[in-house]
Amino acid sequence: MSVRILALVGSLRAGSHNRQLAEAAVKLAPEGADVSLFEGLAEIPFYNEDIDVEGTVPAAAAKLREAAAGADALLLFTPEYNGTIPAVLKNAIDWLSRPYGAGAISGKPVAVIGTAFGQYGGVWAQDEARKSVGIAGGKVIEDIKLSIPGSMTRFAETHPADDSEIVDQLTEVVTRLHGHATEPAAA
Repeated sequence: MSVRILALVGSLRAGSHNRQLAEAAVKLAPEGADVSLFEGLAEIPFYNEDIDVEGTVPAAAAKLREAAAGADALLLFTPEYNGTIPAVLKNAIDWLSRPYGAGAISGKPVAVIGTAFGQYGGVWAQDEARKSVGIAGGKVIEDIKLSIPGSMTRFAETHPADDSEIVDQLTEVVTRLHGHATEPAAA
């Protein structure tokens, strides 16, 4: 049985380097792992408890929850917007955190990685995403990290899947997350 890893990308831009990283992760998944890239974060309304009512949850939010509930682990890809996590990714985490104590990511292994233009590769955004997803109930794998600086120049003419250093690092990330997802719950 294959381990299902759901990838969420915190950028909506068509040419997003974080999306390209996620696409590479899909291709680099080790045997026994299936990485799927969630489509549709842009359609999910901002979290509002008034519209989060059983039977009337917006379809896009319900689709996200269903995808996360069916996953064994999550891999978040985040750029850094003004020193922090993009609203679209934070919104996804908020929807996945509910219902309180029983959200779709509760207890699931989650890794956060990404690339950004700055010299630190978006570490502030990644730290904020880890904090948020941990509070939301995800089991954050703190030792899985990948921050790629200088995205605009590094990936200007090269897709991350064609950068051997990135391929090696990303393969290690996905392989390690796969390992965490297959560990017994008591571990």
